[in-house]
Amino acid sequence: MFGMDNDKAQGDAAPTPDSLPTDVIVSPDTRRANRVPPGQSRTKKWPILDASGAPRITLDKWELKVWGLVNQPAKWNWAGFTALEKTKVFADFHCVTRWSRLGNIWEGVSTRKIVELCGGLKAEAKFVLAHGFDYGWTTNMPLDEFMAEDALVAITHDGDDLSIEHGGPARLIVPRLYAWKSAKWLGGLEFLSTDEAGFWERNGYHMNGDPWREERFGWQ
Repeated sequence: MFGMDNDKAQGDAAPTPDSLPTDVIVSPDTRRANRVPPGQSRTKKWPILDASGAPRITLDKWELKVWGLVNQPAKWNWAGFTALEKTKVFADFHCVTRWSRLGNIWEGVSTRKIVELCGGLKAEAKFVLAHGFDYGWTTNMPLDEFMAEDALVAITHDGDDLSIEHGGPARLIVPRLYAWKSAKWLGGLEFLSTDEAGFWERNGYHMNGDPWREERFGWQ
């Protein structure tokens, strides 16, 4: 599914991390002299892409489960999750379909905080499999990328509640990887000792997905 969110259009000048409040975490890639990775071009709008369309999620049914190689598996409903300590992140967003939206401000719960609230990880944890509400959709990533300072489960974007089209009510944001790793409609986080391919990875996409190395496809 493809669409365009014209309400989120930016101006000619890309937002920069200059003069941000001190409580905003700045993703390091936003400080690069050239913020657009190889093979990408900047968009001023915000395209809408997904595999099968948005699932039906109501806040009274939403929950985030965390399990696998954590010391204390956990589960939050919407009220409990939104009561957790929040963080803000300024980051760029790079889609594997070759567009980049620069200078997004996300707010939500940091991935580090989620792990902390689960009592930490078991020593053998090396990878994360994110589970979406959309028809069994998953995506995988290395633990180091998931636990980066600028990674979070976001509930707002540029000051607005995250819309269903963009993965609301909550989506994973991992700015240092291509955007398909930032799972929309997040419902679960599973910690693993070995890497396990998700939906797009099983269909030919790269197991890691670093935009600066153009890790788009698995046969590269």
